[in-house]
Amino acid sequence: MQELEHPPYRVEQGTEVDLAARDPRDGSWFGGDKSASQRSLMRLTKRLGGLQELLYADGRHKLLVVLQATDTGGKDGTVRSVFRHVNPVGVRVAAFKKPSTVELAHDYLWRVHQQTPGTAELVIFNRSHYEDVLIVRVRELVPRSVWEQRYAQIAEFEKRLVEEGTTIVKFFLHISKDEQRRRLQARLDTPTKHWKFSSADLAERALWDDYVAAYDAALSRTSTEEAPWYVVPADRKWYRNLVVAKVLVDTLERLGMKYPGLDPDAAGVVIE
Repeated sequence: MQELEHPPYRVEQGTEVDLAARDPRDGSWFGGDKSASQRSLMRLTKRLGGLQELLYADGRHKLLVVLQATDTGGKDGTVRSVFRHVNPVGVRVAAFKKPSTVELAHDYLWRVHQQTPGTAELVIFNRSHYEDVLIVRVRELVPRSVWEQRYAQIAEFEKRLVEEGTTIVKFFLHISKDEQRRRLQARLDTPTKHWKFSSADLAERALWDDYVAAYDAALSRTSTEEAPWYVVPADRKWYRNLVVAKVLVDTLERLGMKYPGLDPDAAGVVIE
């Protein structure tokens, strides 16, 4: 694997993102050998499991992983594949659906803040606070004057989390419109996937260009040195998983974690 200080899919702060110019089938980081890459993925997911245990044992850090994508983008599949070897103790997945009446009675970050990781936790956001500059913008659920100021508010919110000890990594799973069509059709053609299909998916698909524009803006304006975005080529699921796993392993390894030593009270103890 090619080692870089920053992977090619990282959005550097101040960069203008144009998703239309990014290839959802790019394979330049690892090459296109699926069988070799799947072996690498197995090693990486096992390493991620060990690092998550170390995160929990070390007790000094917090990791927030944000997953965003258009419909059928692969958020659930990424969680199942990449995090297969983590210990459920110390790991949570928070899925953000349509806000409840109680949540709507508070500011839009209220429900999000409650789900952020505590010390020694790894938390995965399956969708996130970014819905409030995505669907809210595209569907015109609030005026532009409201959602426009949220980019700066979100960046400030994440900066505060980082200052309080949270490491944040954000992934946009980038698929093509053709790939979305194939995945939606598969849901229609496969009885065991019928439950995943909704006519609302087609209504959202009709707004594809509007969502791309909304993602362009969100990725451009909220990727910071403290909380970077990665635009992950996601048409090929195995490559998507490999990129996400590699970024997370590298991120955790840079934290300098270590296992605590033996409690002094236990020194010399022999179990009989």
